[in-house]
Amino acid sequence: MRLTLRQILPTVTLLVLALFTPSAYSASKAVLVLGDSLSAEYGLVRGTGWVALLQKRLEQNHIPTPIINASISGETTSGGRTRLPALLQEYKPSVVVVELGANDGLRGLSLPAAEGNLRAIVSASRKAGATVLLLGMQIPPNYGSEYTKAFAATYLKIAKDTKSPLVPFFLERVALKPELLQPDQLHPTAEAQPAILDTIWPYFKPLLVK
Repeated sequence: MRLTLRQILPTVTLLVLALFTPSAYSASKAVLVLGDSLSAEYGLVRGTGWVALLQKRLEQNHIPTPIINASISGETTSGGRTRLPALLQEYKPSVVVVELGANDGLRGLSLPAAEGNLRAIVSASRKAGATVLLLGMQIPPNYGSEYTKAFAATYLKIAKDTKSPLVPFFLERVALKPELLQPDQLHPTAEAQPAILDTIWPYFKPLLVK
């Protein structure tokens, strides 16, 4: 049975990277990326972000895994938690990559609330049969050392408690290099995206064989 266009394409907030025939899509285990502007190609030409590069790397390695990029600029942990159930039901991913929390931190939102949202995302994903990869984030020191340290520690705590694989700081190769950041000094440039993928890849690849 052929899928309809509505079934193949996500909502207007989503970008499905790569084209798969209906049979290939249904036979492959999808990867869902739930993130914010750092994964939604903010300020970049479409197809040049790390998620798009991940899809290309999978194809180069002959791994038939579709990537669904459900990232939205400005997204918070609360927003991701709200959107997740529908995404899990529609795509039934085998892996959920969670790249959220930066906007919570930059807005000075409650860390316990953000932690609760991230834990709920991990729990819901696992109940749906997916493995979760957490992408850790850090915020600038001008938010105060106590808040900054607590923010970074949140990811470590969740990963430890839930036994989830964690990329400690997925922007570690670019965050301190101004030439790899856009004028706002927050969002990585296109030139930085391969380095971001190289940071994530060693943690991501093992999940595909589980």
